[in-house]
Amino acid sequence: MSDRKPTILITDDEKSIRNSLRDILEFEDYAVLEAESGEEVFDLLDKNRVDLMLLDIKMHGMDGIEILSKLKDENYQFPVIMISGHGNIEIAVEATKKGAFDFIEKPPDLNRLLVSVRNALDKQRLSKENKSIKSRLPDVPEIIGESDAIKKIKKTIDKVAQTSSRVMITGENGTGKELVARWIHEKSDRSSETFVDVNCAAIPADLLESELFGHEKGAFTGASSQRIGKFEQADGGTLFLDEVGDMSPAAQAKVLRALQENAIVRVGGTEKISVDVRVISATNKNLLDEIETGEFREDLYHRLNVIPIHVPPLRKRRKDIPLLAEDWLQKLAEKDIMFSGISFTDKALEELKQQNWSGNVRELQNGIERLGLLADDSEISKEDVQALTLSGGKKSNTFTDLADNMESFQKFKESAERLFLLRKLKENDWNISQTAEAIDIQRSHMYNKMKKYNIER
Repeated sequence: MSDRKPTILITDDEKSIRNSLRDILEFEDYAVLEAESGEEVFDLLDKNRVDLMLLDIKMHGMDGIEILSKLKDENYQFPVIMISGHGNIEIAVEATKKGAFDFIEKPPDLNRLLVSVRNALDKQRLSKENKSIKSRLPDVPEIIGESDAIKKIKKTIDKVAQTSSRVMITGENGTGKELVARWIHEKSDRSSETFVDVNCAAIPADLLESELFGHEKGAFTGASSQRIGKFEQADGGTLFLDEVGDMSPAAQAKVLRALQENAIVRVGGTEKISVDVRVISATNKNLLDEIETGEFREDLYHRLNVIPIHVPPLRKRRKDIPLLAEDWLQKLAEKDIMFSGISFTDKALEELKQQNWSGNVRELQNGIERLGLLADDSEISKEDVQALTLSGGKKSNTFTDLADNMESFQKFKESAERLFLLRKLKENDWNISQTAEAIDIQRSHMYNKMKKYNIER
């Protein structure tokens, strides 16, 4: 958990009661908010994170039981301690049935109140920890590999996890960037809080701001109710911005402001809402090139890229392929008896290392599943792997293919040049500056060639 104080919301229409409770709770080092009506309660809850509520039953307007019912309907998870000067068994039973943690009569006994507050917060904390443990055990597999690159990544995770520094993870699609982000969260002091992930490439640009920051009712056509955004959902925890390079310029500006101020404003709103969020981002793009072409803000890049972690493609850590293959086959066997008892021959594992796996770990996992399903006996052989067509089937003679299919020398020359540029870009992880230097041409010339041949990652 983060180090912030637990926040307690006192709801009572008598100012003297609120003042007395505030003095007691602040002396015990709790943060305190006050509300004198049901309407004010929900206004405060829109803008603040609350860990526990002290709630009077008899109030003007919406009474305590009605507030308790609405809290339950709207799925607020914090405990509520009911306080009343008109206590009786019927009211206490009704409050308990509606989810109240405890029921205390006015004037409250100081020791009784503080014990109840501590017990409620402890129970809430344990409940969150248990949910967090249960939810993440099946979802966060180990990072598999013994290559120098993977050892370096694991070492970096151990170093940076306990800090609040922002991390940017780079690498091709399918290399496991999200897994790295999840392990940073798991090893941090925020691990008992929420890990919220957002795929910026999968959300239409006109909806991304609402997804990240939420919106107020009526903010735009179709906004029929208030929506809490990902930044607020991740309050106290970690927000993972996947494919951050695909954010629109407007969303980039708002994310930058949120990082600078540790606060957000919902779409259609005016109130600033404080958030305590650690941001981890990931991209398969070279953001320095994106900055040069005006597609990505340089100031946002420097805010996000405090700690860089690069996850290399499988072709640059072939040593890890057999380990990944055997681990995935074992996981398949644990889920489905069809894969039970199947293993790889040594030659099959060696052959797997020779494959290209342009889709990286994701493609390798698909390949292993297919091999396991189609295996004729209990062993997957070298020949089985060679027959696998996931990596494009048998290798073709590119020069011969071009010569056979091009009608003119000019078309052949242009096609060969395009293939050459693609190959070199891939070898240099799509770093345009590095590629231009490697093939000894100017970077501007490289951009012109890519535009001419419609080369995009």
